[in-house]
Amino acid sequence: MDEDDLIFQEVSGIRASISSLLRMKKLPIHSSEWASYFDESGHLRKSRKYISSQILERGLDPSVRSEVWKFLTGYYSWRSSSDERLTVDSARRKSYESLCNMCEKIQPLLETDHRDFNEVRNFIKSDVQRLYIKDAEGNTIADKNQLEKLLLVNYVCNVEAEYQQGFHEMLLLFLLLVEKEHEIYWLFQFFLQKTENSCILSIGVEKNLTMLTALIAFLDPVFAEHLEGKGRVVQSLFPWFCLFFQRVFKSFDDVWRLWEVFLTGLPCRNFQVIVAYTMLQMVRDQILREDMNADDILMLCNNIIDLEANDVISRARSTCDLLFRRKDKVKNQIPRQASTTGCRKEMYL
Repeated sequence: MDEDDLIFQEVSGIRASISSLLRMKKLPIHSSEWASYFDESGHLRKSRKYISSQILERGLDPSVRSEVWKFLTGYYSWRSSSDERLTVDSARRKSYESLCNMCEKIQPLLETDHRDFNEVRNFIKSDVQRLYIKDAEGNTIADKNQLEKLLLVNYVCNVEAEYQQGFHEMLLLFLLLVEKEHEIYWLFQFFLQKTENSCILSIGVEKNLTMLTALIAFLDPVFAEHLEGKGRVVQSLFPWFCLFFQRVFKSFDDVWRLWEVFLTGLPCRNFQVIVAYTMLQMVRDQILREDMNADDILMLCNNIIDLEANDVISRARSTCDLLFRRKDKVKNQIPRQASTTGCRKEMYL
């Protein structure tokens, strides 16, 4: 039995054990537990490492998510006191107001001298207007005008991220997560930074796709050969990364659950690539059995919906465990496969 067969056997064993892992459900961190993490001055008693590991294992209750995310994104320092956080929040509010004032002042200049500005503003308006923002009872859950404003300020002030279609869907989740406009803006900025702009087409998406291709080749060479024979299938999965898997889950809570794991940096760097690999493995057998062509494969992948975050995280963590056990091989083989696009360092777990 050659090495590829051994790897595939290990992967198959992981699949078989996933169902038992999923039954070991743990309650998320709730408000009383989160409050117990602080001393009288508002300093955290628990380390960042401990809290991050608990979030990975259990997740966050909705009652504490908005506050905890401020620590995870870097909006607040993990070492700050209650008073220091009040000062930081005030400073962030003033900074955001200054950005808004600047945008308002330079907008006439942008309108006349930069054709891209008008095009992007129209894109934003069109994207937001098409967005469905009602709950199951038909109640409006977000202000579209506020969303447009935030996206425009983000475009003008964030040269690196610019604007790409899909941002309106991502930013909506931040608007629903926290109440104040300056908090929405800064949490989104810090989220992009913390996740190394992995959802930005011009920055991180191409790297993710290259790493995904290399990971499939390493863990599942049979599947990799099949996909390679069908054209640029993996490269066509860029919407997964652009929206950070937002459309594949049952609920916003599931999306937040996965995103907060990304923010912890656990269980490994580039966990988003392993999540994408996990999703592909869900349809792998059908793709091979039916010898699907590229269009059918993409249609099948696009129809992956209503997933549960805890399920996906558990499966992806199992793949992480396999990669850690074969760490030397990962360092030697995967970077070599990914080196053509300059992703050598990013492949390391």
